[in-house]
Amino acid sequence: MQYKNYPNVQVMEHPLIKHKISLMRSVYTGNYEFRKLVEEVATLEAYEALRDLPLKQVEVKTPLETTMTPMIDGKKFAIVPILRAGLGMVPGVQALAPLAKVGHIGLYRDPVTHEPHDYYCKLPDPIDQRLILVVDPMLATGGSAVDAINSIKKHGGKHIKFMCIIAAPEGIERLANAHPDIEIYIGNVDRELNENAYILPGLGDAGDRIFGTK
Repeated sequence: MQYKNYPNVQVMEHPLIKHKISLMRSVYTGNYEFRKLVEEVATLEAYEALRDLPLKQVEVKTPLETTMTPMIDGKKFAIVPILRAGLGMVPGVQALAPLAKVGHIGLYRDPVTHEPHDYYCKLPDPIDQRLILVVDPMLATGGSAVDAINSIKKHGGKHIKFMCIIAAPEGIERLANAHPDIEIYIGNVDRELNENAYILPGLGDAGDRIFGTK
């Protein structure tokens, strides 16, 4: 479903995604179950986001003959999680595309300004020839996503998509306006941000719940 007047923003409607996100919201969902749910939602969303994965023709021997048949070109696809919570979504995407290269972008949010600061960027080479899927469970203010995509573009990335599990309207609009050329895939749009820039009703700190930290 298209979000408002943003043709590049798609909100998932699949009942399995909605159900699993509801389980993730519960304060009674433990770290292991939460981590598995993140992976499962990432797989379901990636199925939609990766409809245009590049293919290459390979030779395969069937029980009857040898034929040329299409397979995903892993050399032209990269998953780039925003550290650290984005790491939780990588196995879910790799379940569909196990040959994908994985890059990393490290950002942290200033506790006062809520603006992102980058501390690490390592991308597969050559990045300009790849379909790049940036993943982060939360799209709150949108600052981290905008900054991560700015960094990827500075390194030469061109064909970029962004995927998250939940998002606040403020973050969607900021990212969509800053990067109207990228496709954005969202599991669920939540109500708003609170005064501390946390998503409401949200699901808590995704990184803490994935890795069991506080």
